Amino acid sequence: MNDRHKKSRRGGATLTPLAPGDAAALQETLARLQEALAAGADQESLHNLVTPRPDDLAWDLHLIQALGKIPQAGMPALLAALFKTSPDKERHKAVKKALHALKTRGVPVPAELFSRQEAEGTGTPGAAALQARVSSILGNGERYVILEGPREILGGNLLVARLSDVHGIRECHLLVLTRKRREEFWQELSSQGLDAWAKTPPAYVLRLLEEALALTPDGEPSRDDYLPVRETLWRRLGRPEDTPALEEVLPPLSPAERGAYLEQSRKLAVSDLCRTFLPGPERIFPWIEKLKATQDSPLILSEQQQRLRQEGVLDAATATLFPKEQRALWGRRLLELAHFLDLSGRSEEARAAQAAGEDLIQGERSALAGENPFLQELVRYSLMLAWEFLQQQEPQPETSRLLPPAEPLIRR
Repeated sequence: MNDRHKKSRRGGATLTPLAPGDAAALQETLARLQEALAAGADQESLHNLVTPRPDDLAWDLHLIQALGKIPQAGMPALLAALFKTSPDKERHKAVKKALHALKTRGVPVPAELFSRQEAEGTGTPGAAALQARVSSILGNGERYVILEGPREILGGNLLVARLSDVHGIRECHLLVLTRKRREEFWQELSSQGLDAWAKTPPAYVLRLLEEALALTPDGEPSRDDYLPVRETLWRRLGRPEDTPALEEVLPPLSPAERGAYLEQSRKLAVSDLCRTFLPGPERIFPWIEKLKATQDSPLILSEQQQRLRQEGVLDAATATLFPKEQRALWGRRLLELAHFLDLSGRSEEARAAQAAGEDLIQGERSALAGENPFLQELVRYSLMLAWEFLQQQEPQPETSRLLPPAEPLIRR
């Protein structure tokens, strides 16, 4: 069996599945570790709960990846204690990715844990001199990434790129700005609605740039704008595939947690953060007519029957506005949103976005389970806004037509 990583379509890495017995043993080990962490166990006790297998690469890679998903302060030291003496490249690379995943989720990673591991988790010089920021992902799959640093590293002091998960790199600009002009630049972005940014390790931005580059058609000017600085970034930040994939950074959700957070995703859908996810008016207005038809039906319906018909229209609208072949793409956007919220310290909203995204990526939902709650709430909210807008457009009766001018509006 080949124990090496298999590359995914988006440049991530998929581990060779463990045998059922080993998979169960790993889950049991992680459960004991979580209990010990909750009880405040010391480092030695944690070490005694976890057993690497020097002769089983697949087991160790799964173990390292799982430890990198536990955002506890003791995890970097535990990984160092377990695998510091491991000389092989596969385990060392996996530990680097796990440490980077922990750092991304806010866990301090001391540089001295590994002699070959830099403070930023990139293993190369120059990362500490750069600052990286990402915007939240928009409903059309676009986002901005910014790298800020010395001219001797970037060639300018600001790299600004607009990325799309469909079309790749849409814009890429290397700017040379004075301190005052940089302040004006950030103010200008804020005035355009781009006022929510999350700090992230520079290597994560490099990975986003590389994923977008793979989607960018040949001949696009934006592609040529990025390529000159690409070699510099690789040299300073390391290989992008050494950075953990999105699925490796997000914490695993149990079935019970996923169900609870799925319901919470309804609240997320109507928040300002997801306003760009709402279907546009031209797509939502036809469904208003269908809703009106359920109310204007000549059939005498009970309140429950009418509600069921309205829910049927809502589910049909959701299925049409978010077709099955696009569900995985929307799921990926929600996972990106979850990571952005994690970086911003909003973990509860992050888990709601993650649960909704994983539900979409997993595929078909049963008729009993109904539609994806996040998408359903997006459509419900859009219909409500459209309904209110149309109501405001209808002419209102004038007061003078209801009461004679001489008659007081309020009688004693």
